[in-house]
Amino acid sequence: MILPADATDSIDIAARALAAGELVGFPTETVYGLGADAGVDTAVAKIFAAKGRPREHPLIVHVADPDPNGAGVAHFAASVPDFARRLMRAFWPGPLTLILPRRPGVGAAAAGGQDSIGLRCPSHPLALALLRAASALGVHGVAGPSANRFGRVSPTTAAHVQHEFGDALVILDGGACPVGIESTIVDCSRGAPVLLRPGMLTSNQIEAACGCKLFAKEELPGADLTLGAPAPRASGTLVAHYAPNAKVRLMDAGAIQTALDLLGAELDGSSARIAIYSRAIVRSRSKRVLRRRMPDDAGATAHQLFAVLREFDEEGATLIWVETPPAALEWDGVRDRLQRASAA
Repeated sequence: MILPADATDSIDIAARALAAGELVGFPTETVYGLGADAGVDTAVAKIFAAKGRPREHPLIVHVADPDPNGAGVAHFAASVPDFARRLMRAFWPGPLTLILPRRPGVGAAAAGGQDSIGLRCPSHPLALALLRAASALGVHGVAGPSANRFGRVSPTTAAHVQHEFGDALVILDGGACPVGIESTIVDCSRGAPVLLRPGMLTSNQIEAACGCKLFAKEELPGADLTLGAPAPRASGTLVAHYAPNAKVRLMDAGAIQTALDLLGAELDGSSARIAIYSRAIVRSRSKRVLRRRMPDDAGATAHQLFAVLREFDEEGATLIWVETPPAALEWDGVRDRLQRASAA
């Protein structure tokens, strides 16, 4: 059932469900999460079962307190390096996940069995209210991957979550997610910050905040990456991910227009239905072509991206042609999601 944000008992109902070991759909500023008590392995197992997600794929744990010395971080993390503390102070609450060494015996199922764990303090006011209410009931953190079937398009509204999991799931309705794509993930467990997944925070912003070089995950350990440990697995980093039912293809605007011109009237007599998501204006007379304009701004595109892909599926698109995003840093998160969607 969907719990309205303005109902006085919605937070209490959702928090008590988490404390009882049940699943809850909840909003964050990025996407909706499918939450469970991160400290209870049987509760976390329900997430993997509901999503159809392999249990070795780690989950991000959401904590109520942005303080690096707060109870949530201290409960799950064995240590927090100085540069990670600087990132927490700069961006928490907010769309940044940090991979930290995990305390032995805590959150193993949520961490996918790894010695590290991903922590985040979200900025959405309903998420924070839920986390605080759950914390008062003994829930130190909420494991919360995106509330969708494994590998599919992430949800950005409560209705999207209900469509994925049905009426039985308790869902806290916080409206449309303002950011719209998942958090940036930075590995802080290997002696220097390493970018595992881009989001709406740029690499320049992260380097400025932590005061040191941000390594790409493809870079080999060097003088500034002294520990040289293998990269931990992280949520949402598979080559193929975030995929709608229709096949996604990234193309430049000229290639999209050329393909439409070549197909011409043949489209009207075919079973194909092509959806176009582009910044440039492309033209086709075929009624089998759906068009949606991509904003020129990266943030606005991120906000609507997953909703647009879901809409194309609902309208029966068999192919989705997307204009390749610009090469600018602020587009890295959007480009990453589209590349993974097109690889599925």
